[in-house]
Amino acid sequence: MGRITVSDMVVKTEAVDGAPADHGRRSIIKAGLAASILALWQAEPSWALENRMSNEMKHGALPSVLSMSDVHAVSPALAHYTEEPLLNGLWKRSELSPRDRSVVTVAALIARIQSIEMPYHFVLALDNGVKPAELSEIITHLAFYAGWANAMSAVAVAKDIFHARGISADQLPPVHDKLLPLNEEAEGQRATQVGNNFGAVSPGLVQNTTDLLFRDLWLRPALKPRDRSLVTVSALIANGQTAQITYHLGRAMDNGLTQEQASEVLTYRVLRRMAMCIFCPACCEGRFREAPEVTRRSRTSAKETMRIFALPLLSQLVMVGAFAQAPTAAPAPDSTKGLTISHAGVRPVVDGSPKFFTGSAKVEQLFPANAPSRVSGGIVTFAPGARSAWHTHPLGQVLIITAGTGRVQKEGGPIQVVHAGDVVIIPAHVKHWHGAAPDSSMSHIAIQDNLDGDTVDWLEPVTDQQYNGGK
Repeated sequence: MGRITVSDMVVKTEAVDGAPADHGRRSIIKAGLAASILALWQAEPSWALENRMSNEMKHGALPSVLSMSDVHAVSPALAHYTEEPLLNGLWKRSELSPRDRSVVTVAALIARIQSIEMPYHFVLALDNGVKPAELSEIITHLAFYAGWANAMSAVAVAKDIFHARGISADQLPPVHDKLLPLNEEAEGQRATQVGNNFGAVSPGLVQNTTDLLFRDLWLRPALKPRDRSLVTVSALIANGQTAQITYHLGRAMDNGLTQEQASEVLTYRVLRRMAMCIFCPACCEGRFREAPEVTRRSRTSAKETMRIFALPLLSQLVMVGAFAQAPTAAPAPDSTKGLTISHAGVRPVVDGSPKFFTGSAKVEQLFPANAPSRVSGGIVTFAPGARSAWHTHPLGQVLIITAGTGRVQKEGGPIQVVHAGDVVIIPAHVKHWHGAAPDSSMSHIAIQDNLDGDTVDWLEPVTDQQYNGGK
């Protein structure tokens, strides 16, 4: 495909039942760009446009959109960035197939109820090889992982496209179908862990999670397990559901998603959702933090999104010994030992001891120190206002903030605020504490060396006055 210029990019409406074959990818890119611009600059409220979408989509035509010449007239620089990094960069990357890119985009649009872009991308998904039955099943799946209203918004758009293309009920997944085989051992471990964590609080939730999700929805054959994982991970990233990403990313890898493809999902979603913020994450992060009235979902910057998605991979690299001290002589290889995999959702989670924590804290050990390594790690999740006692570490500690907003302070220093993706490096013997902000929970991965079996020396609790900065 030749280089794309602004003069190429005046968007015209296309029939839903297929663009002419010779239009090719350039036509797809031009219309997709215009739909993205419309989501930002549409003068009419989106709900009003949705109300008349069925009338406008005669023969499946797209709603009217801004042309790129309009953008060029307002911001030549924006037009340049759109042409080069996006159209001549992102859209030409081979790490994800056009079909997979459409699956990721459709999942994210439904997860965020971005109905204004759904018509174009639903059509593009079908043109890129997503079968009508698969698109239908994606909508069904996301009712559980994004919300019933999200799925119904997608239905409102898809019905016109299906009608225009002559897609009938016999082409869609049946209500009841022969389910895929179940991995009883893995499902048993997952169900046991969920039951231990939530059974006493909400047994109905535990039962429905098992019966409706993992023994029914996930086994429906209309989507391959890899594609179902791709849909789930994309929706979780789009909505910032960091607590579930680690488990479902691991499940996606087990289902056949490669690390290269997972990385490309991040690249594609960040650039597409955040436009060009990825090229100046500090600027975007500052802008979002200076506007507290915007929603928490909008506040998530491209930098934070990248950190959130990369943390599970980063943490795995850290955990295998990046912070460990090398022994004086390398141990001889032991070919009798295999890899040890600790799956998400099966490790025990315990309440933090009131001797060491103020407020509610949950502690999950990720891995113990296994000789010759002296490094251990765990996840601590603090409820709003909860914090550790004052303490020190004989060989220091590294904290990777994975979710929420927290506070950390060393003795004699100011309280510092930390966010998801921040890394706190605490030197040996420095007295400090860390915990959640008053109005937000906070989770972090804690990694530390041990000295003669000791990793921490606990001291006195952090008082309310100390927690509030002496106020």
